[in-house]
Amino acid sequence: MTSYDLSGRRALVTGGARGLGAGMAEALVAAGAAVAIGDVLDDEGKQTAESLRAKGATAEFVKLDITDEDSWASAVPEVIASLGGFDLLVNNAGVEITSLIADLEPADVRTMLDVNVLGTALGLKHAFRAMRPDGPAGNGGAVVNVASVAATIAFPGISIYSATKSAIDRLTRVAAAESGKLGYGVRVNCIYPGLTPTAMGNQLAVDCAEIGLFPSPEEAAKAVVDLTPQGRLGQVDDMADAVVFLASGAAKYITGAGLPVDGGMGI
Repeated sequence: MTSYDLSGRRALVTGGARGLGAGMAEALVAAGAAVAIGDVLDDEGKQTAESLRAKGATAEFVKLDITDEDSWASAVPEVIASLGGFDLLVNNAGVEITSLIADLEPADVRTMLDVNVLGTALGLKHAFRAMRPDGPAGNGGAVVNVASVAATIAFPGISIYSATKSAIDRLTRVAAAESGKLGYGVRVNCIYPGLTPTAMGNQLAVDCAEIGLFPSPEEAAKAVVDLTPQGRLGQVDDMADAVVFLASGAAKYITGAGLPVDGGMGI
């Protein structure tokens, strides 16, 4: 997937059991990193870790509910113990609930805020505490947050999701500034993935049709392709390779940045 060398790096990928997260974990181990799969999906997470080990990788599963402070406090020491350190966090876990603004449900709004914003913020908090010079890992590192092209465009049906992904962009930049100012030695960047036909991406197309924005899921996907200069949907490895780049030494002077990986959709 990439020629960037991550040998000796120890990574935690949230939402790593399936979809984009599993693809990112696979790309990281292909580049030489050891990886912990952090997820609430026990069976799928363990299967993903086992499949990576079967290919010769160092991979473990850790139970992690990103919205829960205590879960982070338990998971990070487990990552350090099982991998021998911790210097890369991929804040990938997220949720999208499609709705017209006129039909928003407060409970759905809170769910997206909790998972996408609070979950990312807690990941930054615990990564900083572990990776900074006085932390239990203590060697600095990198955080890659997963925002979305939804943070850069106005697409109907995803207002709150877009707002939360815009918040991740701002969190990324402030976190990078704090890390630099306080000497943590942790670079913080984010990517803006375009629509990818994972389970979440496919469900978005179905939902957009169900709420009347498009006549079918196929037409919803076509609308995205029509907005994309490269003329196709994203693929998991497109996003995974961008994460590997930002985690690698090739990006050693990049922090506080947002990298579009959207085929030009956000132009």
